[in-house]
Amino acid sequence: MTDQDLAVVDIRRLEHENLTRAYGLDMKLLYPWNGLTAPFRGAWCVLRPGDVSVSHAHHEHEIFIGMAGSAAVIAEDRRHEFAAGDLVFLKPGIEHHLVNDRDEDFSYYAIWWDRAMSDEFVAHEIDRAESHD
Repeated sequence: MTDQDLAVVDIRRLEHENLTRAYGLDMKLLYPWNGLTAPFRGAWCVLRPGDVSVSHAHHEHEIFIGMAGSAAVIAEDRRHEFAAGDLVFLKPGIEHHLVNDRDEDFSYYAIWWDRAMSDEFVAHEIDRAESHD
């Protein structure tokens, strides 16, 4: 990979050893990531066998992208099976958690956003564009 490639593509490699235990699962937040700004936040999440994430609701929109294995999303007391390749969209205010009652890890990526994150991103991009003029 050349220096020019590094300027165009920045890859964050999966680091199983650097996951943090939080909210009933193992995770790695997208931020901080030097040079990256986005109108959303995200996290790589791993539910180990027997894990149950903390039940919660929030004001952000949220999408889960199943990457490996399977689990269940419990939303508003209804169970929804969720497997690698599936996408789950949760509207703001929906009480939810995940359950891994399987014998293997379940990995997924969570992405969430709201108006404040979008506004922050737009303001940053305007400042960046103006500083390059």
